[in-house]
Amino acid sequence: MDNSNKRQATRVFKKSSPNGKISVYLGKRDFVDHIGHVDPIDGVVLIDPDYVKDRKVFGHVLAAFKYGREDLDVLGLTFRKDLYLAAKQIYPVQEDSTPRELTRLQERLMKKLGSNAYPFNFELPAHCPASVTLQPAPGDTGKPCGVDYELKAFVGERQEDKPHKRNSVRLAIRKIVYAPSKQGEQPSTERSKDFVMSPGKLHLEASLDKELYHHGENIAVNVHVANNSNRTVKRIKVSVRQFADICLFSTAQYKCTVAEAESEIGVAPGFTLSKVFSLRPTLADNKDKRGLALDGQLKHEDTNLASSTIVADPSQRENLGIIVRYRVKVKLCLGALAGELVAELPFVLMHPKPDEEEAATSQNTSRTSPTPKPDESTANEDANLIQLEEEADGDDIIFEDFARLRLKGEDP
Repeated sequence: MDNSNKRQATRVFKKSSPNGKISVYLGKRDFVDHIGHVDPIDGVVLIDPDYVKDRKVFGHVLAAFKYGREDLDVLGLTFRKDLYLAAKQIYPVQEDSTPRELTRLQERLMKKLGSNAYPFNFELPAHCPASVTLQPAPGDTGKPCGVDYELKAFVGERQEDKPHKRNSVRLAIRKIVYAPSKQGEQPSTERSKDFVMSPGKLHLEASLDKELYHHGENIAVNVHVANNSNRTVKRIKVSVRQFADICLFSTAQYKCTVAEAESEIGVAPGFTLSKVFSLRPTLADNKDKRGLALDGQLKHEDTNLASSTIVADPSQRENLGIIVRYRVKVKLCLGALAGELVAELPFVLMHPKPDEEEAATSQNTSRTSPTPKPDESTANEDANLIQLEEEADGDDIIFEDFARLRLKGEDP
């Protein structure tokens, strides 16, 4: 049959345990926080009943904040805090459990995979943190610090059993937040500076053209300087700074400059200056900065600067793990003796919410993608990912590498 006459296929991500006895199928690996609710984590687990026998299959979703090197755990120190844990029995189905309506994808997968496929569903509460990773320094090894989510399915006698690698599946997933549809108030501020033994003031006005920016957008910073003093403004520096507050500690904070611009044009006494600075914060210009907060990073995948954290309930700050904020800093440099005048403007940096049509299209764009070659160096449990395949029976479900979709708004 000609490709043009085929129906568009539904992409499904699959990963199997090292011994191949259980496999997990998911329709996506990015789950969106809509502020009021979070996309449910739903999929299907395929089991080998001859292997499981009288044991059970359990599912876990764990959100944890890792803030230290794993190799130091042997010293009796814990560098990981669990922020949220959900667990349930997937097989055998518990009789007292309330049956949940299956999604269309779950129904199709169970029909395709047969009677040994069992659905699962996890609901994340709205107060759960978004996925955030702190960029490691060059040469650092091991898993980076940050908030990560893991979906795990394993075979065991009890839910509290420690899973064995050979019969468990661990999947890195992400919780992301899209920008609200409405803009907030336009950020603006005014600052003045007096000088000892000198008449007149130096006055600074700064504003942004809007409060909410999407990743990849240029930020326009409007600066107006009125110099009524007898001091000279030698240059103007404008920068975008990222603040990552570590909620587990009262004083821990990472600060990174992610974009900057400078004007060598000074402002002499009695003169004024109005200028618009354009800055564009991107990860591509900041790949060597340790402690930079990124949107949760998945293995072998590119990411971007972390989105601003929306704190819906201030009493739940500790459960957020890392709170990310952005500010534009405008600094007038007057020289070593006269000092400087500084103004800061907070703003929000997030991903735009994709249109429903766009999201549906992006889920079905890889029907004719070539089969990727397996990497020998990762041909183990960490890379137990099936390649793009399609059944000969013409079913419109295709299975792909367990790789996330590129988020909108970043450079390719």
